[in-house]
Amino acid sequence: MPHFSIEYSADLDGTIDISALCEVVRNAAVQTGIFPLGGIRVRAIRCEHYAIADGRAGLSFLDILLRIGDGRSLDARQKAGAQIFDAVSAYLEPAFATGRFALSFDMQINDPATSWKRNTIHDLLKAEGYHG
Repeated sequence: MPHFSIEYSADLDGTIDISALCEVVRNAAVQTGIFPLGGIRVRAIRCEHYAIADGRAGLSFLDILLRIGDGRSLDARQKAGAQIFDAVSAYLEPAFATGRFALSFDMQINDPATSWKRNTIHDLLKAEGYHG
C-alpha cells in the first residue's frame, strides 16, 4: 500500500515534467523491493495558491508524502526512503539549480486498525505473471 502524494508549486510546470516525475517515483518504489507492485500509487497535486518562506515571488516547492502499511522494519523504511529521495533529488536537479527550491519527503505508517483497503490489481498482476 505505498501511496505517494506529491504536492508542488504551480510555477514548476515550466521547469519539471511532473508526469515523468511520477514515473521516477513509481520506478524508485519498485526498485526498493519492499513494496507490492499492485499497491503502488503515485499522484501529483498542483498547488495554484501557496506562500513560501518570506513570501517573495519565484520560490518553489515539491512535497512528497508516502503512506505505507505497517510491518516493515525501521531499517527497511529508511533504506527505501533514502533510495526514493535520491532518485527524486537527481531528477529535480534543474529545480535545485535555480537556488529557489525546497524538496521534502515524509513517510507515514497507516494504523492497520483504521485503514481499509480493497484491491483487485494484485490478482490481475499475479494472473499476468508480474511479481512484487
